Amino acid sequence: MHLRGLVDFIAPDADAVCLDSACGTGIVARALAPRVRHVTALDTTPEMLAQGKAQADAEGVANVVFQEGDAARLPFPDDSFSLVVTRFSLHHVASPERVAAELVRVCRPGGRVVVADMVARPELPGDADRLERLRDPSHGTLLTVEHITGLLTSAGATAGPSDVFDVERPLAPWLEQSLTPEDTARAIERELAEELDGGPATGLRPLRRDGALWFTQTWAHLSVRAAA
Repeated sequence: MHLRGLVDFIAPDADAVCLDSACGTGIVARALAPRVRHVTALDTTPEMLAQGKAQADAEGVANVVFQEGDAARLPFPDDSFSLVVTRFSLHHVASPERVAAELVRVCRPGGRVVVADMVARPELPGDADRLERLRDPSHGTLLTVEHITGLLTSAGATAGPSDVFDVERPLAPWLEQSLTPEDTARAIERELAEELDGGPATGLRPLRRDGALWFTQTWAHLSVRAAA
């Protein structure tokens, strides 16, 4: 559902030449493929690229190329793509400003850069990053919408539409997805349960639904346009 919402937000042109940077297994690349001319899916992890290519082949997707590379040093000339996308990458990287600058650099004049990510809500109590890192040590720091937009506009792009929304998620599948060790998973579960019982805020805004623990993240889709 959320992936479909992202593709609808992007609303790509049928003739678009796209980059999905830090693509993981190319989930976004494969979702965009039926609606664009070509997609390059780039990631640093060969195993994830191989998994994505196998899935694309199984789905009969023929217009996606999977390529190994670093989002902070994209192996492409300036102005290579009319649409540049990254999803759930900036909160993992050590230098989000470098990644943002590279996204803008490889976008053609007048083209679009779209960032989809979880974002920080500093006005809310608690430190969501702490439990995010406990669950997944590769998690870095959540950025605010304003911070991400500022990184892109500082690189020369012009701010465009955005969509910011809360997502409620069941806790158990989230912990299983990251292969969180059992003792760590139980510690996270205890903290969320304690917050619901009046304990300290975790930043994950827990709730109970049908007896199960859920939590809340804020996600954002941000669009900017490269200078013409």
